Amino acid sequence: MNWYLEVLKKYAVFTGRARRKEYWMFVLFNWLISLALTFVDSLVFGYAWDGSQGIAILNTVYSLAVLIPSLAVGIRRLHDTDRSGWWLLINLIPILGWIWFLVLMCLDGTHGSNRFGVNPKNPDADEGDVWPDVA
Repeated sequence: MNWYLEVLKKYAVFTGRARRKEYWMFVLFNWLISLALTFVDSLVFGYAWDGSQGIAILNTVYSLAVLIPSLAVGIRRLHDTDRSGWWLLINLIPILGWIWFLVLMCLDGTHGSNRFGVNPKNPDADEGDVWPDVA
């Protein structure tokens, strides 16, 4: 839950980097809250799961409230893989774009600092400390 709250604290922060854990925990809690609100909508407003009747006021309001943080954490996650936030637009390509975006969100971030900031996994490490010599 702390990861979810951290994303909300950085409501409209589009700079920096976000770890995989931060992104996926936000997605998980976002999905669980949305599911719970859909259930409450169905009880209170008569919303059917197929959308044929009633309205989903609570879920709609919640979705609009977390739209900006969702975009921000997605862009920061792309920054962690050393990609521009514009890669978020790949979601506009049906199926293949969604699959590629999923792959990008699952990739490990670049080791050490990149053009978007320091490594969020180990911000204190120097570039040379990330891959120590084995010999």
